[in-house]
Amino acid sequence: MTACLMVGATMLALTSPNFTLRWTHSVEKIEWRESYHITAKTLTLTRAAIKGSGAGMEPADTAKLENGWWVWHPMTQLPALTLAASGATGAGWQLCTPDCQTLGQSPGQPITLKPCP
Repeated sequence: MTACLMVGATMLALTSPNFTLRWTHSVEKIEWRESYHITAKTLTLTRAAIKGSGAGMEPADTAKLENGWWVWHPMTQLPALTLAASGATGAGWQLCTPDCQTLGQSPGQPITLKPCP
């Protein structure tokens, strides 16, 4: 099954309706991962995982510690997801399907992810 994701004004054809965002928190320098499922109108956050906690990075009350990662399953549906492009982390966001591409590595306008129309 394929899926389509709008990344700003660019349309990406994905080989799966699932993708993972990976990034490093700009202050705490801790890795964070979120997995999403694309439907016709929403992005569903199916899994969140962080390597620790800190400023604005508290795991959910339902999180379980798995191999050094706090993991939980929010199942939150979003019409779109806006990513800051601050350039402060040095690495930007990794969008993985499972191959990864970098988004927002340099300072710039926020990047909005949403299902294709």
